Amino acid sequence: SASAFAPSGVLPTAPRRAGAVSAMKMQLPTAIPPLGRPETDMFDGSVPGDAGFDPLTISAWLDSRWLREAEIKHCRVAMLAAAGCIAQDIFQFPGAATVYKASTKMTALHDAAVKAGSMGQMLFWIGFVEAISTAATIQMLQGSGRAPGDFGFDPLGLGKGPGRARMELSEIKNGRLAMIGFSGMVHHYFITGKGPIELLTSR
Repeated sequence: SASAFAPSGVLPTAPRRAGAVSAMKMQLPTAIPPLGRPETDMFDGSVPGDAGFDPLTISAWLDSRWLREAEIKHCRVAMLAAAGCIAQDIFQFPGAATVYKASTKMTALHDAAVKAGSMGQMLFWIGFVEAISTAATIQMLQGSGRAPGDFGFDPLGLGKGPGRARMELSEIKNGRLAMIGFSGMVHHYFITGKGPIELLTSR
């Protein structure tokens, strides 16, 4: 079962709210009006990017902090991936041509990297990051007070001051768009064999 692979405290049922819907909640957005807003703690209006979208009511079964952590992580990875898909159509790092052909990109580049044996170092560093993030997530679920997705990494200080809420909203919105965009880029490559910029500029 899923509980066998989840850290302690990940899978408790999120309690449904009882009683009348408050005036404040009536003003919150609802992604699918006929279904209304989910009656769970995750959709109380306090989370940036809350659009009231949970048609399967997953937030009633899983801890809202775990779900939020997962969404933010996927958003950040998708933004990096989408940027990478676009960048490989614009330039190539010096020396890369000695290892891979300039025309090798997207999933073909992944396959070439696996064949060349250069994916080992990526697996190591990604595993290192995952180990750190998993430990932080477990501590959060055990009551450390850490906010989902907060690793204290802000070298430019962009998240300080009154503009933090706007930055958090921008991150989640851009991340959701990146998840959709990256999926589209990959499937276009499966069909056409072209990267996103190459596809847009070709005739």
